[in-house]
Amino acid sequence: MTVTFERPSTTMTRDPRSLFNAVRPHVRDCTYNVFESPGSDGADLYGREIRLIMRDNVTVQNMAERILDNAVAYLITAMERPDLHLGVGRIVDIGVHQIILDTPVYFAFCHVYNSGRYKHHAPLIQRRNDGLCLRTADVIRANGFAADEELWSVDGAECSPCDDKVPDSH
Repeated sequence: MTVTFERPSTTMTRDPRSLFNAVRPHVRDCTYNVFESPGSDGADLYGREIRLIMRDNVTVQNMAERILDNAVAYLITAMERPDLHLGVGRIVDIGVHQIILDTPVYFAFCHVYNSGRYKHHAPLIQRRNDGLCLRTADVIRANGFAADEELWSVDGAECSPCDDKVPDSH
């Protein structure tokens, strides 16, 4: 018996805001919460996630945008490169968790960028101290994104990796 796996299709643009906003038509659940709830007025999907990051974590919009841009780049790279073990540091992880916790948006994100398959988040307890964050930033750059050097180097040696033994996880 032969089993083949289709690789997720690569995207044409590497602008995190455009890539994230492209998910909007695919959000099918909890649409009131995502599109019409108080505070959502006038915001595109990217802007909505920025407001959520600012509500819970970061008070400066520029920093929230940098975090979200790198989280989008990381997640898409993890989906397009399932053959590699990647990990993020504490700062970029804020954006990763924001996307994942907004489940209607994350389901749509997986639909668009992971060929409809859900990409699990399976964190380990202990942080690794082997430079995985810096290597991940290099992979993100090689995948066509502009990885924010400052955000990735802050936690360069100490990252919070996910379990690469869980099928299709990051």
